[in-house]
Amino acid sequence: MEVANRADLCSTRVLSLDAAGRILDWISWQDAVCLYVRGAVAWTLGDPCLTVHGGHNRALGEQSRLELHPIVASTGHCHDHAVDPAPALTNTALFARDRHLCLYCGEHFTRGELTRDHVQPVSKGGRDEWENVVSACLACNLRKGSRTPQQAHMPLLAVPYRPSWVEHLILSNRNILADQMEFLVSHLPRDRRQAMS
Repeated sequence: MEVANRADLCSTRVLSLDAAGRILDWISWQDAVCLYVRGAVAWTLGDPCLTVHGGHNRALGEQSRLELHPIVASTGHCHDHAVDPAPALTNTALFARDRHLCLYCGEHFTRGELTRDHVQPVSKGGRDEWENVVSACLACNLRKGSRTPQQAHMPLLAVPYRPSWVEHLILSNRNILADQMEFLVSHLPRDRRQAMS
């Protein structure tokens, strides 16, 4: 298969939904092509974002062409437990949630300069979960040590929270197309829409 614009190939991901419009995940353009070819696309949204060219039809002499849309709903429905699953707590996801800021000093850092800090230290019964972890630079993490922010006199700049699945999808993709972003933002909790748009 040949793709019209190779630069788009690496960066474009398709937003996958079930037939009822529930958001599932990002899929590769190859997985989207499989959905189209198998006839498993229930409906699409947005203008085509990628054109994929296939082989030539021997009888007609025409090359096959498939236009991929940025949002694709597949036939079938997801299971109820699959709706808004908890995103995995990884340092990459944590630092994205906190926008690469140290939530103690407020400075911006690269991924390699940040650490995961437990607000309630693990040594004091704190758990390794979204609501108890923040991004911290190494200096602030060492300064805080095994104390709470109150004990260390280091107030947090924001309250840690578990991102919704939609927030996770926004944070995990650096190349979101306008149609995709508009759709995702419309599915955010109302109090978080402003920060993401």
